[in-house]
Amino acid sequence: MFDITNIRKDFPILSREFNGKILTYLDNSATTQKPRQVIEALTTYYRQSNANVHRGLYALSEEATNAYEDARQKVAAFIHAPSSDNIIFTGGTTDSINLIASSYGRSFLKPGDEILLTHMEHHSNLIPWQIISQQTGAILRFIPLTPDGHLDLDAMRKLVSDRTKIISVVHISNVLGTINPIEDIVRLGHQYGAIVIVDAAQSVPHIPVDVQKIKCDFLAFSGHKMLGPTGIGVLYGRSDALNRMPPYRGGGEMISEVYFEYATYKAIPAKFEAGTPNIAGAVGLGAAIDYLNKIGFEAIQLYEQDLTLHALKILEEIEGIVIYGPIPDRAGLVAFNLRGIHPHDVATILDEDAIAVRAGHHCAQPLMRLLQIPATVRASMYFYNTKDEIDVLAEGLKRVREVFHVVTA
Repeated sequence: MFDITNIRKDFPILSREFNGKILTYLDNSATTQKPRQVIEALTTYYRQSNANVHRGLYALSEEATNAYEDARQKVAAFIHAPSSDNIIFTGGTTDSINLIASSYGRSFLKPGDEILLTHMEHHSNLIPWQIISQQTGAILRFIPLTPDGHLDLDAMRKLVSDRTKIISVVHISNVLGTINPIEDIVRLGHQYGAIVIVDAAQSVPHIPVDVQKIKCDFLAFSGHKMLGPTGIGVLYGRSDALNRMPPYRGGGEMISEVYFEYATYKAIPAKFEAGTPNIAGAVGLGAAIDYLNKIGFEAIQLYEQDLTLHALKILEEIEGIVIYGPIPDRAGLVAFNLRGIHPHDVATILDEDAIAVRAGHHCAQPLMRLLQIPATVRASMYFYNTKDEIDVLAEGLKRVREVFHVVTA
C-alpha cells in the first residue's frame, strides 16, 4: 500500500523550515531528496567498508568490491540489462553522453555523416554533439516539435536517412514534460543503421525502463535524480557497441598490460572506468534502487499521475498563467509563466513562503528561443510530494500576483 505519510518520514529534509514555514520542495527534476536508507547506506559504507576496489587482496577491499559490484547488478536488473557488464558507472548523465560522443563519435563519424537530435534537448545532449561535429565534420540535424510540444515524427521520417549515423534523444523533456515514443524512434533509426542513444535522466526515476524492450544502443541516467547521491551516473551500452569503442579515459584499473610504448585494455565494463571510482556513490545508488523497488513503480506511477493531474487542474485556474508542453499527457513536471512577471521574480517570492521551484532556461536555451521566452518557472514533483503542497504552490502564485499588482487584460 502506498502510504505517503510514512514515506515522507523517510526524508529528513522535508521537515525543514525556512522563514518559519515547512519546506515545499518542487525542484525534483534538478535533484531529488534522499531517504534515510540511502544516507545510512553511505555512512555505513564509510564507517565499515571503506577501501579501494578491485585492487586489495585483504578482506576489507574484497568487501568494498562486493558492495560496488552488487550495486552494478542492481542497476542492471533495474533497467533490465542483459548483463551487469553492460553497466558503466559514470559521474552522471552528462558524463555518460560525453563518453559516447568522445569515444564512439570520434572513432566512427566522418565528414558528411549526420547526427540527429531534437529541439527539446538538454544542453547535456546537445553540447557534446556540437563539439564532436566540429571535430569530425559530421552534421547536426534536429527533429522539430508540434505546436502542442510533441516530437514531429513525420518530420523525423523525412530527416533520417542512410547518412544518419547517430540519433540521440531525450526520453522525457525536462521543460515540457513530453514523454517521447522511444521505441518508435529506435525502430526507425535502426532501419537506417543508426545507433540510438536515450537520455533517460528524467524517465528512469519515474517510469519503468526496459532497455531490452526499447532496444536502444545506449541509455544514460543520473543517480541524484532518483534518490541517490550526486556524482554517480550510469551508461548502459549494448555489448557490441561498447566492445567496438576505444577507452574514454586512461589510467589505473582499466588496463590489462602496460608497456612504455603501448597498453592493452580490460574488457567492459572496466575498460571505461579508469581510476578509483565513486564507490560510495554506487553503494548509495544501489540503496536508492532498493528503496524504489520496495515501494514499486506501479504505485509510484499511479500516484505521480494523480499528482500531476491535480497540479494541472489547480494551476490552470490561476489567472494569467501560461503552461508549456502537452496537456494532460505528460510527466510530473509543469513549466509555466505568469504574464507580466519575470520567472526569477516568481521564484524569489515563492521562496519567501519556503516553496522551492526552479526558474530559468533549465539548460535548454534553444528550446526557450523556439518558445520565444527567456525562461520559465518549473515545478517538478516526485512521489514524496502531496496535493497539499501543490495547493501551497497555487496559493503562493496568487500571492506573487498580488505583490506585483498584476492586472490581466
